[in-house]
Amino acid sequence: MAEHAHAALVRRGYEAFSAGDTDTLRALLTSDCTHHVPGNHPLSGDFKGIDAVLGYYASLATASDGTFRVELQHLFVDGRGHVMAVHRATARRADKALDQAGGIVFRIVGDKVSDLDECVADLEAADAFWA
Repeated sequence: MAEHAHAALVRRGYEAFSAGDTDTLRALLTSDCTHHVPGNHPLSGDFKGIDAVLGYYASLATASDGTFRVELQHLFVDGRGHVMAVHRATARRADKALDQAGGIVFRIVGDKVSDLDECVADLEAADAFWA
């Protein structure tokens, strides 16, 4: 059975993110996309526009000394432009370690991602790690 086109789009995005392939990410996101990051830490907030979103991704790498990784575990589609992804995020910085489940709800318009709503399993742990 073929993977739904929206799931395949998000899977390509995870693969590009993991490979540091910003050209592919740029091709998969709308120019006015927004990534909403939960929490109360220096990397939380709303990143609006493709350059701000890609800048946020670069900040994840910088703040974790290049150790931030996501492992895609599940994709769910509704056939109406939404994909829910579940992943495991890991990173290290100084004497801190992050290892927790998280997810992103993607909104797809046409054949590109326009909105990313991120959720984490433990907000307090994420805040403490990125603080």
